[in-house]
Amino acid sequence: MSDHSAPPTGLKSEEVKRRHILPKALLVGLVAGLIASGFRIVLQSSELWRIGLIHRLPGLEGLVAAMIIGAAGSGVGLWLVRRFAPETAGSGIPALKSVVLGEQQLRWKRVLPVKFVAGVLGIGGGLTLGREGPTVQMGGATGLMVSTWFRVRQGEGERKALISAGAAAGLAAAFNAPLAGLIFVLEELNGSFTQVVFVAAFLAAVTADVVCRVVTGDTPVFSLHGMHAPSMHALPVAALLGAFAGLGGVVFNWALLASLDLFDRLRSWPPFVLGACVGLVVGLAAWIYPEVSGSGALLSDRAIEGSIALEGVLVLVVARFALLMLSYGSGAAGGIFAPLLVLGSLGGLAVGTAVHGFAPAWAPEPATFAVIGMGALFTAIVRAPLTGIVLIVELTGTYDFVLPILVGSFVAYTVAEALKSPPIYEALRERRPPAPAAEAAPTAPPA
Repeated sequence: MSDHSAPPTGLKSEEVKRRHILPKALLVGLVAGLIASGFRIVLQSSELWRIGLIHRLPGLEGLVAAMIIGAAGSGVGLWLVRRFAPETAGSGIPALKSVVLGEQQLRWKRVLPVKFVAGVLGIGGGLTLGREGPTVQMGGATGLMVSTWFRVRQGEGERKALISAGAAAGLAAAFNAPLAGLIFVLEELNGSFTQVVFVAAFLAAVTADVVCRVVTGDTPVFSLHGMHAPSMHALPVAALLGAFAGLGGVVFNWALLASLDLFDRLRSWPPFVLGACVGLVVGLAAWIYPEVSGSGALLSDRAIEGSIALEGVLVLVVARFALLMLSYGSGAAGGIFAPLLVLGSLGGLAVGTAVHGFAPAWAPEPATFAVIGMGALFTAIVRAPLTGIVLIVELTGTYDFVLPILVGSFVAYTVAEALKSPPIYEALRERRPPAPAAEAAPTAPPA
């Protein structure tokens, strides 16, 4: 009598599933890495071109150019989102989380082109949004696309595992951070650990990171320029920074939701007109100070270099915060990862500079706290401390800041929790309207 208790290989059924998903996850990482790399290159090129054009054109010509670029990019981008794929509004991460939880369907054939084009138009035009949200959502859509190529049946865990793998690949490619992509999927997107999801996300994230490094370059996103490792004296200042970051995170989450509520009252406006109005404001700000618009990567670099005076830092924090609320509230396609890291770096530099003024021994290098501020504010807003810590390590390419980032993140997490501020992606997911009937999960056919 034959024994049917185990497959011929001697492996358990769970191990067989892991084996079957490996080539699919590899393909997901490859395709998601190529899409994310293309998105990253186009955005960087468009941002450098826009800032360079504003700098070159004199006076009124520069103002007109900045406002036309902002209005056209934001207007067309928002029209595309509203007309063809409303689920691509914002970062797309809350929508993807709803897909993983089985609350709505993912229309990958619409999400991929609309998110890519609308993201390029909006962020490239100057909206203060980030590329990581779009790459995460496009990565998840890639995972579903690959699952349809392999005819993975709907309702099986393998399909959701490939969507999660694509999300991990998208974040890994956006920041050259494969471990952060993996941990984000487990900590935030799924909220639980399963071996199949872990294996698929790990392989896809590493593959996407390799692809992105080959295409865009093998260097950390942020260079510390020989910055010294923080000493034990930095820990009390990191804790103080964490307290400010916790409060800032609560304000950030409240303001972001309030901005969405405000723009909901303007839903009757034509999408192009609404987007163009937002783009005009962003364009005006870009003309006054070009680096304040767009992803803000140049500002983060300057904050880490410590080359911004305290008065300038405070003005930039207020300006970036207001522009981010305006940009995200409009419903344009773009994320908050990179913008909140910019705010964290600026806020950290401000705290470090202020402490250095009256206690130099406690903050000998104020720019050190720009790095710590990024991790602390991320933790306060997203409430995913492990992702934040690993992300900053991979962004900077050094482990020297782990201890002060841990301290700052722990305090920021505690303050935000004590004030009962919900994690931003969970709050955004809960406020999403229910999926229309056409997007609901398919039911069994009638007998």
